[in-house]
Amino acid sequence: MGNNKTFSIRSRAKGFIYAFAGIKSFFSSQHNAWIHLLATVVVTVLAVVFHISGSEVIALTFAVGFVWVSELFNTAIEKTMDLISAERNPRIKIIKDMSAAAVLVAAITALLVGCFVFIPKIFI
Repeated sequence: MGNNKTFSIRSRAKGFIYAFAGIKSFFSSQHNAWIHLLATVVVTVLAVVFHISGSEVIALTFAVGFVWVSELFNTAIEKTMDLISAERNPRIKIIKDMSAAAVLVAAITALLVGCFVFIPKIFI
């Protein structure tokens, strides 16, 4: 739609470079990223130890990915709001609180999926 640029491997590669720069920035500025990474490692180790099924792997992968994506969007939204105003603003606070709530919902969802997968294996 109006963008007649031709396909370029170089421009696609730049997209990956920018994405990895975003991940590097995320890990260097967000303490929660390290908590999520630890949780991801624990879930991965438990999955190997308990020899979980393919469908359980899929469920855990989506749950973990849901948390990561939520946290990345939350960080992007918070950084954007900080650019809009460095001063306290009740409307920006609502936006940031809702964004943080999305991460909380994702984390609770992932916890529930983990419980559904691992509790039967631990206690049975």
